[in-house]
Amino acid sequence: MSSSITTRATSRVSRRGFGFGLAGLTVTAACGNGVGNNNAATIDARVNSTLNEMYSQFPNTVEIANKAAGMLVMPLLTEAGFVFGGGYGQGALRINGVTVDYYSAIKGSAGFQIGAQQYAHVLFFMTQDALNEFRQSSGWSAGADLEYVVSDQGDSLAADTNTLRSPVLAAVFGRAGLRVGATLEGTKYTRIIP
Repeated sequence: MSSSITTRATSRVSRRGFGFGLAGLTVTAACGNGVGNNNAATIDARVNSTLNEMYSQFPNTVEIANKAAGMLVMPLLTEAGFVFGGGYGQGALRINGVTVDYYSAIKGSAGFQIGAQQYAHVLFFMTQDALNEFRQSSGWSAGADLEYVVSDQGDSLAADTNTLRSPVLAAVFGRAGLRVGATLEGTKYTRIIP
């Protein structure tokens, strides 16, 4: 008898967690991160603002940007979750300072997590091969091999010759809110038409 009560309670918790996860995705869509707003001019304005903020807060990124073959700038990624979670944002790929394509970022996750956060991030493609692979994929996913040039404590890391040899570098900054275990790993980027 206690076994069936435990099973029902577990089932309710799982359904409740799933419901909260779906609610988190709905909240994510309503947080001003560009959902439903594919206007290229708006995205470009947000990208410019994000780059200015990054360069002023983390001067080491100026040198990295100058050496990069291209940069994917995501001005705002909103994540929310309770057991299940997700995130969404829109941004632009820039080569030589010019927008060449627009992208969305989608992230889904499961496991222990609670809360919501918003942050900007920039992917620096340090080699032409890495940039070409990103542009030619139908949906590129960030892996565990990303090298971060801004640590999770907000400290700038040196742009030394070892760091600059990594094919893809990432800067994550401008966080609002708090969420345990945030990372770009598993974020999927897909080209969009604004």
